[in-house]
Amino acid sequence: MPDQKVGVLGASSLVGGCLLAQLEEMGWGAVAFSREKRVEIQGGAVDWRQLAAPDTKGTDIASTISHWICVAPVWVLPDYFPLIEASGARRVVALSSTSRFTKVGSGDTAENAIAAKLIDAEARVQAWAEGRGIEWVVLRPTLIYGQGRDKNISEMARFIRRFGFFPLLGSAQGLRQPIHAEDVAAACVAALQTPGAANRAYNLSGGETLAYREMVARVFAALCRPARLVTVPLWAFRLAVAVLRRLPRYRHWSAAMAERMNRDLVFDNTDAARDLGFKPRGFALTAEDVPQ
Repeated sequence: MPDQKVGVLGASSLVGGCLLAQLEEMGWGAVAFSREKRVEIQGGAVDWRQLAAPDTKGTDIASTISHWICVAPVWVLPDYFPLIEASGARRVVALSSTSRFTKVGSGDTAENAIAAKLIDAEARVQAWAEGRGIEWVVLRPTLIYGQGRDKNISEMARFIRRFGFFPLLGSAQGLRQPIHAEDVAAACVAALQTPGAANRAYNLSGGETLAYREMVARVFAALCRPARLVTVPLWAFRLAVAVLRRLPRYRHWSAAMAERMNRDLVFDNTDAARDLGFKPRGFALTAEDVPQ
């Protein structure tokens, strides 16, 4: 268990917010690092500190932080190795993604680049930590959702609200395992304090496996709307994506996303269940989990 407080990188993210709430509930303090200056809440359990630029030498944090959790993209973690080393770290938990597997070989150049960045970052974290006697744990969640702040289910919901339907390629029977951000945060906390998790990587999948089509139908249900699922040919997807990418919100969309609707993206979380006591919820999407 942490000696004092837990250092958190990416604390202002969706998973970061869930993580801070869970640490506070457990009676653990957190030193939350952010690139932007945050206003301190008097008597709060979170000690917010502004991150220095990665290329500066501002690594003196004036306290010992033995345990760290990085819920920012794992590829930014190497920028802050000096900061973590200076804190006297003994264990670091880093959040990666199963996209390191699913986006390899994608027809979209940007997606291939993401997979490569994840793979490279995981290797750098492992090499750095082992070279300094620091325990590391890498967690790879599947499709994260929750609180209307994610970039997966929430984007579907926004599209449905705007256009009144959702396009599908073919039967869209590819299997998915959506995972709630709170369950990801709980796994981070477990990985922080479980001795047997040291120097291991774990895949984290949601507690229910369902077809892509059914996943979208549940988004309609959470919005209290009838499911309007429209089957669209691939050429039409490519055309629509080319148009939508002109809008900032859809800039990251690609035709490769549509092609994966009929692929199973399923991962075994048996190791996480055994070592971390991981028990994720099913895909019980609520109104609070979609943007209002």
